[in-house]
Amino acid sequence: LRPRVLEMAAYRGDPEPGDLIEIFRPTYQHWALYLGDGYVINVAPIDEGSPDRFASVMSVFSRKARVRMQLLKDVVGNDTYCVNNKYDGIYTPLPVREIIRHAQRLIDQEVPYDVLGNNCEHFVTSLRYGKAVSGQANRAITAIGVATVAAGAVTLLSFLRSRTRERQY
Repeated sequence: LRPRVLEMAAYRGDPEPGDLIEIFRPTYQHWALYLGDGYVINVAPIDEGSPDRFASVMSVFSRKARVRMQLLKDVVGNDTYCVNNKYDGIYTPLPVREIIRHAQRLIDQEVPYDVLGNNCEHFVTSLRYGKAVSGQANRAITAIGVATVAAGAVTLLSFLRSRTRERQY
C-alpha cells in the first residue's frame, strides 16, 4: 500500500533522505523529513494521542510534542503528499549525513511545541537547513495581524460615528 503522491512537476519522484515531505491534511499541511527506507521523522503534539483527524485539531492547544520515526505511508494515511524542499533557493541544506544523524538523536524525545512558533514545519526545516522556518505559520500570523488591524479600524470608525451622532443632537 503506497501513500498517494500529489503530482507536482517540480517535485516528482520518490523522496531522498533529507527531503522535506509536505502532507496535505483537510485543513492544514503536516510536515515530515524523509530518513530513507520508507521512514520519516516528524513531531506530533503529545496531547494528540491518537492519529485521527479530530485529535489533530487539539494540536492548536498543545505545548509539547514527541519526535517520532514512522513509516511515511502511516503518517500520510489517505491524504496526499509531495517532496517540497521549498526553501532550497533561500537556505543551503545541511549535508544529508548531518541531517539524518541529528534527526536520529531526537527520536522519542519530548520537544516544545507551538502551532505558530515551533510547529512540525519549523522542526523539519531546522533539521534540513539549521534554521526553523514555517511559511504556514507566517501566513497565519499575517492573517491574525490583518484581522486585528481590521477589527481595530472597525472599532475606531464605530466610535467616531457615535461621536458624530452625539454632536448632531
